[in-house]
Amino acid sequence: MSSIKKVVLAYSGGLDTSIILKWIKNTYNCEVITFTADLGQGEELDGVEAKALATGATKAFVEDIREEYAKDFVFPMLRAAALYEGRYLLGTSIARPLIAKRMCEIAEAEGAQAVAHGATGKGNDQVRFELTTMALAPKLKTIAPWRDWDMKSRTDLVAYAEQHGIPVPVTKKNPWSQDANLLHVSFEGGELEDPWNAPDPGCHRYCTPIEEAPDKAEEITLDFEAGDPVALNGKPLSPAQMVLTLNQIAGRHGIGRVDMVENRFVGMKSRGVYETPGGTVLHIAKRDLEGLCLDREVMHLRDSLIPRYAEMVYYGYWFAPEREALQTLVDKTQEKVTGTVRLKLYKGNCVPVGRKSPFSMYRMDLATFEEDMVYNQADAAGFIKLVGLRLLGRMAGK
Repeated sequence: MSSIKKVVLAYSGGLDTSIILKWIKNTYNCEVITFTADLGQGEELDGVEAKALATGATKAFVEDIREEYAKDFVFPMLRAAALYEGRYLLGTSIARPLIAKRMCEIAEAEGAQAVAHGATGKGNDQVRFELTTMALAPKLKTIAPWRDWDMKSRTDLVAYAEQHGIPVPVTKKNPWSQDANLLHVSFEGGELEDPWNAPDPGCHRYCTPIEEAPDKAEEITLDFEAGDPVALNGKPLSPAQMVLTLNQIAGRHGIGRVDMVENRFVGMKSRGVYETPGGTVLHIAKRDLEGLCLDREVMHLRDSLIPRYAEMVYYGYWFAPEREALQTLVDKTQEKVTGTVRLKLYKGNCVPVGRKSPFSMYRMDLATFEEDMVYNQADAAGFIKLVGLRLLGRMAGK
């Protein structure tokens, strides 16, 4: 007899998690509580609570956690300037720890013995969900049906749904697997599985195709305090509203679209298209402001850690001690990254054209090409001799 009497399931309302809900009830003869996180995916959440209850959930939690997501997950990652493999702004990766965290909290409050997710055995998400659970609630068991059941295809899922009276909505065929939140939307599958194929014209959601973007550039300003964006065009915005508003502005200019082949944590390569318009603008703007505010050695040290930090997020180690320790260092570097950046947006490009800061380390009297009274150019000769001492013997004996 199973010791699992109650399970908290990460539930989207789609075909997979609807079937998983019924499968868990039938397999474990237990209660299933669903948790749906509103991270900014929009109309996908319409009717999700009613559908969960109609499919057999004893309770259905639907929570708007967009502000927590932006403030406590997206913004710390942006402070670290994290890019996975130099291109991916980690929009799916950074959402999973928050979803799993809330699942653990609900499981504790409801007296559940397990949590469940709909991630497949091929993907990264299974690792992210389960490492978070191990870190925050190690006594909870994890149920991952895609690793346990004998269903292998969408056809199998549809047959199971029909057998158990689970409604399968009739929708326009969509060949892509999509994941959307306020930071990004991802596309995988369909024609994208062949890396030589160009994405279908319909493979857009947040970003206007470059050919259809406005022919006139748009200028905006962003204000930052200690590495976090606080105002757009002089108007203060909350973290979530900042990202959502920038998504609209940058998205219509086609900014933030990446088509790449990446290395999954489980070992295979996969091809995906990511649209991250607001996050792209924030990343570019803050990096530009750092040029004004950060000491050279501090910047270079932080930059050397970007690949490691990005791997921690991508691999699911958000709640690991090494990520938390590195975040402390990152946040220390950002204390004086305060100021304003002016940017021009045009046909997929985001170009900084001006920046200012009360903590600027830039000195016009030193940098000028005109005559100055503060820099003795003759001093450079001694500097070069000292830094080049170790090179003097390289040709000895040759």
